[in-house]
Amino acid sequence: MRKNHFALIIFAYVSFWCSVDYVWSATQDTLFSTKVSQSPLSGGETTVDDTSRDAFAKPLKNLPTELLRDFTFGNKMFNTKWVTAPASVTSLDGLGPTFNRRSCAACHFKDGRGEPPRSLDEPMKSMLIRLSIPGKTENGGPVAHPNYDLQLNDSAIHGVTPEGNVTITYEKITGEYADGTSYTLQKPIYTFNNLAFGELGDTAMFSPRVSPAVFGMGLLDSIPDEVILNLADPDDKDNDGISGRPNMVWDDIENEEMIGRYGWKANTASIEQQDADAAFGDIGLTNRIHPKENCPPAQKQCQQAVQGEQPDISDMQLDRLTFYISNLAPPARRNVDDPRVIMGAKLFERAQCASCHIPQIKTDSHAIYEELANQNIQPFTDLLLHDMGDALGDGRPDFLATGNEWRTPPLWGIGLVSTVNQHTNFLHDGRARNLEEAILWHGGEAEASKEKFKAMNKDERKALIQFLNSL
Repeated sequence: MRKNHFALIIFAYVSFWCSVDYVWSATQDTLFSTKVSQSPLSGGETTVDDTSRDAFAKPLKNLPTELLRDFTFGNKMFNTKWVTAPASVTSLDGLGPTFNRRSCAACHFKDGRGEPPRSLDEPMKSMLIRLSIPGKTENGGPVAHPNYDLQLNDSAIHGVTPEGNVTITYEKITGEYADGTSYTLQKPIYTFNNLAFGELGDTAMFSPRVSPAVFGMGLLDSIPDEVILNLADPDDKDNDGISGRPNMVWDDIENEEMIGRYGWKANTASIEQQDADAAFGDIGLTNRIHPKENCPPAQKQCQQAVQGEQPDISDMQLDRLTFYISNLAPPARRNVDDPRVIMGAKLFERAQCASCHIPQIKTDSHAIYEELANQNIQPFTDLLLHDMGDALGDGRPDFLATGNEWRTPPLWGIGLVSTVNQHTNFLHDGRARNLEEAILWHGGEAEASKEKFKAMNKDERKALIQFLNSL
């Protein structure tokens, strides 16, 4: 397992920052590059060549046959629709009492990306609302809302009242490229409805989140801490306008502070923690990390609901679920030799997009599973927090992340979202209806890159989008 020692943190803030294309870490033979590769192998030897609707749901290509049984069992856990306790199959009961969805796959359909509701009367099927109030817990995390905890659960088992729901309307924002071409963006406006346990209050903070794709997480787990820390430049010492920094978060499994890697604000350090948190918060499943039901004091029906065998999800089930998530493969890139894609890659570099969306990283030689070790991967992320400006800010801190900071999301597989998930909604709340709009919402540290995109002519913009669709 990774350990984030204090010495590494100090190293990150006193290192010499440079702007060369290739940088070796101080302690390991680990390489990252800000140059786009023409290799189609997004995940090195783990890459799968699949462009179907199942492109995000395949095991690592180099996963040994004898481990496929564990992978298949984990896949079953991911797709299991949990039921209310007590049930005849006690190993699959324990839903709720309040929850958002009945399965992991309900939010991460085909292991892919969620989207906001498509109409005003449609519920949030693959999206949720994080909640908190000002302050920090003893471990540095956000403080739960006293009546609704850390997220709004819009569903509940029979006899228990759901917490409430949210509707989204949009305000149109217009703009223009340097060549005179106009564009329209949509700014989401959120309205809380049917709040069963009182108003949120003036100090409450909320953050909408669509579910991210879950493939490739084992490879992200295998990126050495030193690489992430080498990529950080919190004081912008190289004067490029980009000052990414790691989110330092508490990990309940290792019982220590570690570098956050997962979630829209990098607020989780390990896949197991991420799975345990999601099982608890999204489905209402108690587990070894969260042994007590999620029932705030104001929710009496929730507290009185019948419980099944505890914990709801066993250690073995959680382990298999974690194994499955850790060993989902990234899909191969496509059309890497297309002149338009190559041109788009050059424009991507020229606009400094690759300063945050790091194209190439080599995984650690001591990965959690040996199939993930020593892989030359193309995740297009630095796993760091970046200030993306007020327009994208949610005003809700999460450990070290401010209200305007977000983790650089990986871009691998982004061109297959339309195939796998039948939509092209991007960013943390899905407000961008396509990749072009996602770029145009960039601000803060990415303002200069956005302006370079806006200054491109129509053919150049198309080439850049074509490159992104090749990932």
